[in-house]
Amino acid sequence: MFYPLSLLLIPLIGMSITNEINWSPFDFIIMGSLLFLLSIGINFMSNRTNNVKNRLLYIGILVLIFMLIWAELAVGILETPFAGS
Repeated sequence: MFYPLSLLLIPLIGMSITNEINWSPFDFIIMGSLLFLLSIGINFMSNRTNNVKNRLLYIGILVLIFMLIWAELAVGILETPFAGS
């Protein structure tokens, strides 16, 4: 479950290379919690469903929800107050 958190090394390394990536510690906490919750959800769905089609459907829905939240927090595609100002 903790392997997806290694994805946070990408923006961390990018911040040391260029000034175009500017994440605060809060950004790392939010993205880390989103990745952690996604990995828990995928693990839960993998253990609970026996049918491969249903498993892929549920995991696909989880990934879609994750990507929508990520896009909303990053650029505000839905223009909700959730993304901030």
